[in-house]
Amino acid sequence: MNLSKETTRKFRPEIEGLRALAALLVAVYHIWLGNVSGGVDVFFVVSGFLITTSLLHMYERTGKIDGFGFLLKLGKRLFPIAFAVLVFVIITSFYFLPQTQWVTIIKEVAASLLYVENWQLASNSVDYLAQNNAASPVQHFWAMSTQFQFYIIWTFVLFLVIAIARKLNWEIRTSFFYTFVGIFILSISYSVYMTAVRQPWAYFDTFARVWEFAAGGILSLVIAHISLHKWTSLTFGWIGLFGLISCGLILQVGSVFPGYAALWPVTCAVLILLAGNRGGKYGVHHLLSATPLVKFGGISYGFYLWHWPLLVLYYNMMGSESVSITHGLLIIGLAVLLSYVTTNVLEKPIRNKNIQSKPKLALILIAIAVPVVILNGSWNFYVQGTQTASSNVEITDTEYPGALAMEPDKEFSTEEPIRPTVLEAEEDRPESYSDGCHQNMEETEVILCEYGEVDEPEHTVALVGGSHSAHWLAPLEIYAEEQDLKILNYTRSACRFSSESYLLTTELDQETCGEWNESVMDELIEKQPDLVYTTADATEWEGIPEGYVDQWETLDDHDINVFALKDNPRAEFDIPTCIDEHGKHAEECQTKNDLEDLSDDINDLDLDNVYYADLTDKFCEEDVCHPVIGNIVVYQDGHHMTRTYAKTLAPYVGEEVTEALNHDNDY
Repeated sequence: MNLSKETTRKFRPEIEGLRALAALLVAVYHIWLGNVSGGVDVFFVVSGFLITTSLLHMYERTGKIDGFGFLLKLGKRLFPIAFAVLVFVIITSFYFLPQTQWVTIIKEVAASLLYVENWQLASNSVDYLAQNNAASPVQHFWAMSTQFQFYIIWTFVLFLVIAIARKLNWEIRTSFFYTFVGIFILSISYSVYMTAVRQPWAYFDTFARVWEFAAGGILSLVIAHISLHKWTSLTFGWIGLFGLISCGLILQVGSVFPGYAALWPVTCAVLILLAGNRGGKYGVHHLLSATPLVKFGGISYGFYLWHWPLLVLYYNMMGSESVSITHGLLIIGLAVLLSYVTTNVLEKPIRNKNIQSKPKLALILIAIAVPVVILNGSWNFYVQGTQTASSNVEITDTEYPGALAMEPDKEFSTEEPIRPTVLEAEEDRPESYSDGCHQNMEETEVILCEYGEVDEPEHTVALVGGSHSAHWLAPLEIYAEEQDLKILNYTRSACRFSSESYLLTTELDQETCGEWNESVMDELIEKQPDLVYTTADATEWEGIPEGYVDQWETLDDHDINVFALKDNPRAEFDIPTCIDEHGKHAEECQTKNDLEDLSDDINDLDLDNVYYADLTDKFCEEDVCHPVIGNIVVYQDGHHMTRTYAKTLAPYVGEEVTEALNHDNDY
């Protein structure tokens, strides 16, 4: 294949129109449909098309690729609006968003500033305790981060290909073509695989997205050699347009992309670019080249960046989960206005400034980032300074009795500040998390950590299961210190002690959870603990799951006793956020106690090795479960206990475990 023909660069207004359409689709789907449109994938294809054209033109004009200079020029165009949006997010989040989101937003603003927000979100996607985090006002920066990373990758790839092609005397454009095809095949293969086994991670993974950019790069090389009939161009253009508009209506983009499904919007974008302006008077280019769309395309980058934080701010200020037509149009109008202002006041003056010195330009771009660094750093310093030492709360403290407050006639002041604060609650986790003793999702390795009296214990208790087992470590540790008990910690996120998977997780997580369970069972059989402490049920399931019983029967076969504790009540909302918005005594933050008693189900099992305990009365009073008990916040989210509250349960846990250990298998 000979692709040596040099193409002529010219302005294509339909590309600006395509950008405008993609940005509008993203906003419309976000605001009114609560779905993802596939418009971002169009951005990726167009970016791959334009950057390849630009870098190739640079090489063919100068004989080299100035990668650093090229990236600095990109920075002139990208950084001013992006950093202005980040400043806006910091200020408005501080004043209008719940404190429970502050730590997350601070981290994500920093990640967005460094253009690694996609990896921050990818990490959260496999962090079980972070999966229910509210949408942050900068999470849309994942696309900008992926795009900027691609610019760096592509610049390096082209530089490397040129060096090799020169050395081997290969034709440059042909070398690029085969390189891009190879990258396309490798990336889409990886994308399909990762989407199948780990879709939440794949969605943000740069390497699962490179093929979309590569598709645009390949097209930029071959488009000059493709001559389409007028009717073919007309057909391609309109198929591409209708396919793009309907993509998000037909596919659940957020849960099936990238993989095979992303071929839909990528192909649509390619068809529109191929059609060009050759479709005659009825061609799609007439629509996409319309003056309003072309002008909007010039500010579409800013519009994309502004619309999402405005939407998140609207949700929080209005206390709503939906947007009316009128309010949605106001959000779009405000995003257009802010985009127009920041484009003309910030971006264009910097972009049009002729700065020949690269060091000077680099310093200017760094200076643009300084307000974000100062504001975000100050905010983080403020958050750290307002946090109190929750670990100092003593269960004997009459001001912070925690679960002891559920005792009849317990007297204490209800006017004390809550502990932990709503800022601290999310991070108020069991010691096993900070110790690296709690295994992550989708990992199979069994991590064993020992707590309590590890040298000469009277008894050994194995704490086994998922995060709802893990949060019982704190009271067990207190009991262990008093009773010379050794604790063997075997816990993993989103993986209950069961022979079957009871979580709606990825295929990879289900597979690895099964492997982890098998390995843990081998460990338990080898260690022979006096008691295996685990959950008796899953609150969202009726009765005792069969997979739990299978594990208990296996332990019974090896003369190992089970302490089966009823799972704690759950809320369908984030409790610290509710407290922050409505107050610690608000009815809006209470939940109903509708949990069933499992005593009869346990007795029907006819297993002599299972001791059943139910501490629901330490969370709920009659039919109401409280968000704050004894001035201590009960949950770090909607269903995981804070370590502080868990510690106040130590007397009750100790009483039950003592009875289980002294019961001589007569359960």
